[in-house]
Amino acid sequence: MTVALPATRRGAEVARGRDKVRTRAGRLPKLVLIAWAALLFNVLTRAGDGTIIPIPPAISSAMAQGSLLVALLFALLANPRLVMRPTLFLVLLTVMAVVAFVVSLHSDFIAGSTFRGARLLGFIACLWLLTPWWGRDDLLLLRCHWACLWAIIASVVVGAALGPGKAFANDGRLGGTLWPIWPTQVAHYSAVLLGLTAILWMCRVITGRHALLAALVTAAVLLETHTRTALLALVVGLVLASASLFVGHARVRRASVTAVVVGLGVGVSVAPQVLSWLMRGQSAQQASALTGRAEVWSSVSQLTRPLVKDVFGDGLSNKSFNGASIDSSWVSTFLDLGWFGIALEVSFLLVLVLMVVTRARGPRRALALFLLAYCVVSSFTETGLGDASAYLLDLVVAASLLVTPPRLPA
Repeated sequence: MTVALPATRRGAEVARGRDKVRTRAGRLPKLVLIAWAALLFNVLTRAGDGTIIPIPPAISSAMAQGSLLVALLFALLANPRLVMRPTLFLVLLTVMAVVAFVVSLHSDFIAGSTFRGARLLGFIACLWLLTPWWGRDDLLLLRCHWACLWAIIASVVVGAALGPGKAFANDGRLGGTLWPIWPTQVAHYSAVLLGLTAILWMCRVITGRHALLAALVTAAVLLETHTRTALLALVVGLVLASASLFVGHARVRRASVTAVVVGLGVGVSVAPQVLSWLMRGQSAQQASALTGRAEVWSSVSQLTRPLVKDVFGDGLSNKSFNGASIDSSWVSTFLDLGWFGIALEVSFLLVLVLMVVTRARGPRRALALFLLAYCVVSSFTETGLGDASAYLLDLVVAASLLVTPPRLPA
């Protein structure tokens, strides 16, 4: 990812309160990149057995779970002096991880719950080890995230080309087949990559050719997943990010007007097809019940538990209730960590909101605002904010964009 801001304009950009981004982004440090890739691989939830090359569940689980140890190892190699930058966002995540582990020790499913608690502690520890690379002018963690998302999307596209039957086996929705990835996860990665691409192009950080290629690939993948939540979160995130850039960037103003005009024209001309895509063959009743999610949420809300479990939860679970997926970060957090967990989630999201509000207008703020908005919208129908997940990694990237540059080069 190369930066296109001319050096002669950098002083003027800073004078107007915008962010300074290096004109040349060098190669990604291998140790940091491997650590980040291992963290992301660790949270790739296995989606059944529909892979081109059959992978036994035990082996795939061991690979994903073992990647956390790889991430910790390479993070320690990259940061042997254990230098860590203080950040309230990670402090709150650490409190959540410690409470989750302690509560999990008293869970009815102690083995699985305690293992998830220990995994979350290791996940957060690895994030602390990577804090020296937060706030850099070359957007290092964002570029690592960008590269890993490209690798995931590329694997999905290659898998669809080699085995389209398996790739679209989930009710015609595109999933991963080289590595088993749920369509909703594929939608998440493609939507985030598409949104980041659009913002970086509007801020003249990447070239139009690179942006066009990324937009075509990610938009096609997103549409083939038929995931409404990811599409809505993408639109909301882009609207808010564009609004934050609207005054100071002419390209943003032109792109926003063009998007509105084209969107209205396309929406009117192909309205039946758009409605069909949104409904996914469901009835109005199924759609209004959020594909059965509302029933599960209602069952969780009617659950009777002792007061201590209402406050601190039952310990980390597999995000299901009576065999049905919960599919909501807020409901699953209430089940796992109680009202205390809900309060922590609200707190670290508010910390990010305050960081966005106090940050100077520019690419960093817009990128962080997009990631924050995307995760908040998705949290209502996707799990992840209360456990080790790709959503937490998105928020970590957002936080890394909002902090001040490190005093000493990493």
